[in-house]
Amino acid sequence: MAAELPSPSRERAGTAGMTIRLAMSAAFVSESGIGVYSRLAEYLTHKTGIQTEFISGLAYGTINSMLDEGTVHCGFICGLPYVMLRDNPRPAVRLIAAPIMKAARYGGKPKYYSDLIVRKDSPYQSIHDLAGKTYVYNDEISNSGYNLPRYRLIQLGLTNGFFGKVLRSGSHEESIRMVAAGEADASFVDSLVLDFDREKGFGHAAEVRVLESVGPAGICPIVASNRMPESIRESLQRTLVTMHEEPEGRKILEEALLERFTLVDDSNYDDIRSMREAADKAGFTHIR
Repeated sequence: MAAELPSPSRERAGTAGMTIRLAMSAAFVSESGIGVYSRLAEYLTHKTGIQTEFISGLAYGTINSMLDEGTVHCGFICGLPYVMLRDNPRPAVRLIAAPIMKAARYGGKPKYYSDLIVRKDSPYQSIHDLAGKTYVYNDEISNSGYNLPRYRLIQLGLTNGFFGKVLRSGSHEESIRMVAAGEADASFVDSLVLDFDREKGFGHAAEVRVLESVGPAGICPIVASNRMPESIRESLQRTLVTMHEEPEGRKILEEALLERFTLVDDSNYDDIRSMREAADKAGFTHIR
């Protein structure tokens, strides 16, 4: 069944004077654009009356634990961590909304890609040229950095120690830097992060090129801890999915290269589930 907005009267009930903690582990902009999230938190506070504290710089797994415990009330998280939290015997989160990007490649849908990058002046022309090379990823529970590329390797039958060396960077931005610096030969990175840094001229995005893109897959959603009152989730949801109708909201969206936020169903993340299940079935849970 399609997601629907709550009625305004129900949405406003019981939210006055509340304070929530909003965390970010996966992004629709890069770390260079972190100010976008701070401005979004301020916008939410202004529109809902709910004091919103923004938190960043924590690992995917840490944010998942905090959402589960309720020490963080809501967050911008990767699709794979969402699936992990949602599919627990006791589901830990609920969807609030998801972004739709402005770029034509996303087709006006809450989807994104994983882009395989190499240094701009490297000789590599396809993924097969990376046999025995050094690969870097951001995090083991990242969809674009690990789940999608792992599935791609399974599709190609490259599961028997294809790479010569595999490194962990901790972030897509650091993976891009390492490839640009020659510390790694390749990485699959979040297309949203790469797009943002290319558009804004940030980081090392101009020093790499894309060999191929994998996807699309369900985009990083905004989720609410199940420990957060439903009235707050509904208030945040209504504010987010209507912010493109407000001049102040449109300004933030434009800065983030976003068209708007939209309601989204759990089924938007079934592709991520399927790829994770394929890795388990193939016995290929670790990229090597």
